[in-house]
Amino acid sequence: MFSLVVQMEVRPGRREEFLAGIALNAEASVRNEPGCLRFDVCSVADDENRFLLYELYTDAAAFAAHKAAAHFARWRTVADRVLVDQLNTPGRLLVTHTAEESP
Repeated sequence: MFSLVVQMEVRPGRREEFLAGIALNAEASVRNEPGCLRFDVCSVADDENRFLLYELYTDAAAFAAHKAAAHFARWRTVADRVLVDQLNTPGRLLVTHTAEESP
């Protein structure tokens, strides 16, 4: 499986716009992309303008499909307004353990 960790820094005063935009992107990714298995958005303690994303895809082709999706293009227009910096770290899922509950 293809994994991606993204570190993001949001412009001061743009936090709510960022959260609204990334939430729509994450929801559409999991709902509409069969190859997107997980899309988590996490805040960084003690810094309201820094975030980490954890995304999991079946393979690199599924991630490429994600980047070609219409909802991703809408997210990129938001990202261009709200982000100061972004660092992507791609990888492979090697081990996982979870205790998640179904809604």
